[in-house]
Amino acid sequence: MWEISWLTFILLILASYRLTRLIVFDQITSFIRRPFLEEQFVDDGSGSIIATIDEKGGRFHAFMRDLLTCYWCVGVWSSIALTIAYLLIPTMIFPVILILAIAAAAGIIESFVRG
Repeated sequence: MWEISWLTFILLILASYRLTRLIVFDQITSFIRRPFLEEQFVDDGSGSIIATIDEKGGRFHAFMRDLLTCYWCVGVWSSIALTIAYLLIPTMIFPVILILAIAAAAGIIESFVRG
């Protein structure tokens, strides 16, 4: 069986977390979600940003919309993709995993600093 150290395991967890957030929430990947839903961000007056989602299309669009906005679903697929990539091509994927893990850790720290 393949051996994964604890450090690698933690890096994969953090990288999967960040990749999931990147796909589901981040503005930079909105082009992936745009064919299936329309996102609008509105300031509620108290300084909080509220996201509203308008649905597009039929059953296929609904399926893709559910898939792309479901944090748990994307999390599973992100974890699978990163783990398989690491097991098959570790030297090529490790820099991506490391960058995503560092970004995840920075985001987690920032959320604690902001409160």
